Amino acid sequence: MTAALVAPAELDARLERVRAAMRGAELDGLLVADPANIFYLSGYNAWSFYTPQLLFVPLEGEPVLAMREMDALGAHRTAIRYADGVLGYPEPLVHRPDTHPMVWVAEQLRERGHARRGRIGFEGDAHFFAVRSYLALREGIPEWDLVESRELVNWVRLVKSDFEIGEMRAAGRVASAAMRAAVDAIEEGVPLYELAARVQAAQARGVAGADGDYPAIVPMFLYGDGADTPHLTWTDERFGADTAVSIELAGAHHRYHAPLARTVALGRPSPELERLAAVTVEGLDAALAVLEPGRTPADAHAAFSRVLAGHGLEKRSRLGYSIGIGFPPDWGERTVSLRADDRTELRENMTFHVIAGMWMTGYGFEASESVRVAPGGADVLTDAPRRLIVKETP
Repeated sequence: MTAALVAPAELDARLERVRAAMRGAELDGLLVADPANIFYLSGYNAWSFYTPQLLFVPLEGEPVLAMREMDALGAHRTAIRYADGVLGYPEPLVHRPDTHPMVWVAEQLRERGHARRGRIGFEGDAHFFAVRSYLALREGIPEWDLVESRELVNWVRLVKSDFEIGEMRAAGRVASAAMRAAVDAIEEGVPLYELAARVQAAQARGVAGADGDYPAIVPMFLYGDGADTPHLTWTDERFGADTAVSIELAGAHHRYHAPLARTVALGRPSPELERLAAVTVEGLDAALAVLEPGRTPADAHAAFSRVLAGHGLEKRSRLGYSIGIGFPPDWGERTVSLRADDRTELRENMTFHVIAGMWMTGYGFEASESVRVAPGGADVLTDAPRRLIVKETP
């Protein structure tokens, strides 16, 4: 297995941008635990995040990778930077109630001279930075003043390099192929688990020139009584005539993600669903048109909301969020959201999942695109019919 073909110079440039943000936040060091952020800075990529691991970034000097010993031994297989000095904590420390791997890591960082007094940021909202990791580091290096980093690396990731845009485009091609596989698989009598199998095979297989990767989230299917409920997965239900399913999936390529959602009607859709689909797509088109440099997420949300309001509808949830590198359990970057109160200035090469999901009572409609902020409006990275997709039954 190899990491994304990113040049070491790009990783070095990312580190410098992170350090510039650290200086702005008056941080002397940063504890990076989000596997997406570790990957962004080092290239390290393995399913090892279920045990404690981190990248310590001092304001000056070489960053330090720390992880389970069995993973540290192979870190050089994917990590382009920092694998030579990786710390591998001993196996007896795994899943112990009386001690913790970060106790050992703190000792090692002290031996390397990193226990100096200073403000050290930590990723308090990272899914895999456990409370016990925080407590062990706080007790092991009391010289540190640990402060929440407020997703510092995630915000640095917000504007993509040209290399990253290429990876996102590849992920978009994988997503588009997976959606085509999903639409092709929907037939009367087919169970939802078969649809999931077809989608996951397409996600893993990828397309010519863009190999597939495992997505951060499994495919989601809103069907039957659950058509009005977001984030459902699959069951053993079988497609019946004159039913509809909303599909949300992602293409992943070298850990970069491009999500895509569509709603498919098998047989004749209800008039209510047809009306909802038409209005939602009109609103989505309006939002995409204003995703250009100098505008704001609030502008896109307002454009969508104006269309809905003209038809007596309202969307209470956000319209989208920033995307890029993703590891389970989420493909979002946890920074900018497309909602009424987000005034972040949009810059070229920011990337978003714009998801127009409308969940009514007993039915719903979803259409989404992965996009790049570009002059003149959104540069769409995915490719599927932007409408209610209707499949006729025999």
